[in-house]
Amino acid sequence: MIVDFHTHTYPDKIASKTLELLVSRSKTKPASDGTLAGLQHSMAQSGVDISVVLPVVTAPHQVERINTVAKTVTAQFTGSGVWSFGGIHPGNDNYKEILNGIKSAGLKGIKLHPDYQDAMFNDIRYKRIIGYATELGLVVVVHAGVDIGLPSVTHCTPDMVCEVLDEVQPERLVLAHMGGWNLWDEVLAKLCGRNVYMDTAFSYGEIAWLSGAEHRWKLASEEMFLKLIRAHGADRIVFGTDSPWTDQKRAIKDIQALPLSDEDKKKILGENALQLLGLPDAE
Repeated sequence: MIVDFHTHTYPDKIASKTLELLVSRSKTKPASDGTLAGLQHSMAQSGVDISVVLPVVTAPHQVERINTVAKTVTAQFTGSGVWSFGGIHPGNDNYKEILNGIKSAGLKGIKLHPDYQDAMFNDIRYKRIIGYATELGLVVVVHAGVDIGLPSVTHCTPDMVCEVLDEVQPERLVLAHMGGWNLWDEVLAKLCGRNVYMDTAFSYGEIAWLSGAEHRWKLASEEMFLKLIRAHGADRIVFGTDSPWTDQKRAIKDIQALPLSDEDKKKILGENALQLLGLPDAE
């Protein structure tokens, strides 16, 4: 099975405008229309069996609405192949109540985005959220490294991650973008080998940049990407695309073409994710 552990969808009514805004910031051409139906079409074309949607909460008041949608999407998982995580904001004082609700609804985890939530990852509020999520057995995915749309300040650096790992000791923390987008030398030096997962989203392969953007941003080279996998261990790497920002079919081919063992490719493309999600096919 192939599991894309890092995707995004937007409500049909605002998907077009949301993509337009994000394209203007990232200078990246999306591979689908950003809707749930668009993601499902991409899955059918690429052979992805399960996609995990990671909602981004940009303000505390959005939590209830976003988590209601997440529950609805996940309730339809059997027919759609799409599983949604819940969302939470560091400004939510009732974080335990929110996390309990996410757990009781059958959602498997949460997504944090320090850049869009305007808080440093080593903020005590994040530590409390991650600590309680760990008690509940929830997976925590966090955007790590530079954000292509908000590059002026990096809110989740390898040093911040090390502080959280040392103090909170999370069991299912996933660092998006191979541990820290565009900070891969630091990731290699400080995070590889630690008790943390990394996803491959928007980190390696081909991206449909708009004119000029390819000179501003660089993904990890094959050499660096392989260094990260080998130093960290393939059993703690999960496949992700950041769909709609990377084409799922192309991203799978990029992983399959790497000089890794078939066993390691299977772990990365699905087995590790299934174990994190605790889904039956993990056995």
